[in-house]
Amino acid sequence: MKKISIFIVSLSMVLALTSCRTSKEMATISNIDGEWNIIEINGSAVVPPVGHEYPFIGFEAVTGKVYGNSGCNRMMGTFDTSAKAGVLDLSHIASTRMFCPDMTLEQNVLNVLKNVKGYRMLDNNRVALTNSYNRPVVVLANKENLSVLSSLEGEWKITQVNGETIPANLDKKPYISFDTSKKSIHGNAGCNMINGGFTTSNNSETSIAFPAVAATMMACPDMTIERKIMNALNIVKSFSILTDKSAGLYGEDGTMLLLLMR
Repeated sequence: MKKISIFIVSLSMVLALTSCRTSKEMATISNIDGEWNIIEINGSAVVPPVGHEYPFIGFEAVTGKVYGNSGCNRMMGTFDTSAKAGVLDLSHIASTRMFCPDMTLEQNVLNVLKNVKGYRMLDNNRVALTNSYNRPVVVLANKENLSVLSSLEGEWKITQVNGETIPANLDKKPYISFDTSKKSIHGNAGCNMINGGFTTSNNSETSIAFPAVAATMMACPDMTIERKIMNALNIVKSFSILTDKSAGLYGEDGTMLLLLMR
């Protein structure tokens, strides 16, 4: 009798854990209804060109219509609303044929969507579109949940400058902290503390510039990284929220100058 009781308790625990995992990951078509930004493709963050929005995809759960923009062209198609929960076939998506100067993002979006065979919910109300092996190939974030300037609020580690990874063995880790209500920043450039303000433009919700950032005057054995970070901040013209844990600061020509990570 004791063995039977232990078995029943163990089985109940397994079922409870399975239920928790299923409720977290399983989703129905109604869960993906609406418009979603495409923020990750095959494990890499999507970086929209400066002045452009994320590519996005929209689902109409009632009609089975799918639509969106792949970075340049409009997308359109349908999906099976009667399919099993978690099943989604996007292999027949079509698009307009307008030519844009850089079609790289566009091609990546269209190529990966043709391999989508399913979906499941992730943390932070995000959705993973999966391939035939149930591997996530696209991550979606609800368009309404990606605010712009306020998303910079708080502290960010500076992990790259001009495409160069910041060495992990620095005594003082470079970081920048934003107070978006006061439009001010403080942080560390690798040796010295930095403080100042930033400006934005009404013409673009992603514009940002740092016209008057001051630094303390302490000397360190190697000031190379510090000088690069300060020079980059001086020419920043815009920003982009890449994911909830990463952001980019860009120059006038659209080159990423600084990569920030939570």
